[in-house]
Amino acid sequence: MADSKIVIRVIRRLGQEYSKKGDMDFGNAKDTLIAVLLSAQTTDKQVLKIYPAFQKQFPTWKSLSEADVREIEKSIHTIGLYRSKARAIKKMAKMIRDEFKGRVPATMEKLVTLPGVGRKTASCVLTYVFHEPAIAVDTHVSRIAHRLGWAKGNTPEKVEKELMALVPKKEWMEINRVFVQFGRDVCVGGKKPKCWKCPVAKWCPYESKIGEPER
Repeated sequence: MADSKIVIRVIRRLGQEYSKKGDMDFGNAKDTLIAVLLSAQTTDKQVLKIYPAFQKQFPTWKSLSEADVREIEKSIHTIGLYRSKARAIKKMAKMIRDEFKGRVPATMEKLVTLPGVGRKTASCVLTYVFHEPAIAVDTHVSRIAHRLGWAKGNTPEKVEKELMALVPKKEWMEINRVFVQFGRDVCVGGKKPKCWKCPVAKWCPYESKIGEPER
């Protein structure tokens, strides 16, 4: 297991390499929450493709809460699991309207009470919108944490707990943002990560490192 000094170096080095904001960071709580929910079992690219029209059609929680669920389904039908997501969004809109006075709650405890919202979605909202320390564990974060030797857990919840115990709290907010970009660019899934171009390779114990490709 890496020590905290190495952990900080890795996160900050990746932060220098990958400085843009997260794709699902829309700059406000409503759109970020919905976009992250939609991104489950589909790509961020696909969400970004359909979201402008969705946002125009349903600009407020009130409009979503009053919409026919079939209208919501139609607006997101190219997204994976669109029917269940449409139902969750409508229920979530009603709950935010009725129980939270139209405002997205700003704590983990309250966010996970919303339909369709788990810890990963809640953590993204907390870090992107409310700038509260949290660790959103998706496939990229889990894969990279395992390769770095920072986690061994076989579920997102276990990986999250291991990272919270290892990573200094002041660094939590950066993990998802930089690991997602790093995971798409270099530390890709499968058996062929691009270790030869990895900016943190010297701190990585991954046994199956890939050397520089033949020219």
